[in-house]
Amino acid sequence: MAEQPVALAQVDFSTHVLSLASTALIALGKLAAPDGQTQPIDLETAHHLVDVLAMLEQKTKGNLEEAETKLLQSLIYDLRVAYVDAQKAHGAK
Repeated sequence: MAEQPVALAQVDFSTHVLSLASTALIALGKLAAPDGQTQPIDLETAHHLVDVLAMLEQKTKGNLEEAETKLLQSLIYDLRVAYVDAQKAHGAK
């Protein structure tokens, strides 16, 4: 029997930035991948995703709802802290 296609939820700004942040957390080893497996630490990917979120923050300044702005700022802050912690733990510079 063929599998039924899964209807994906509508993407909004918050969902998109949460997806990027989740991927960064997976790269930092702070979150398991969707398949439940822990991935190797990938500081380069994590750094890139934090940079993408920071770019979105700058490019959308003044155009977001207050809750979206707070979410984005919080995610960027938390990811930067997690990134620095991962760097220290893995002896990277």
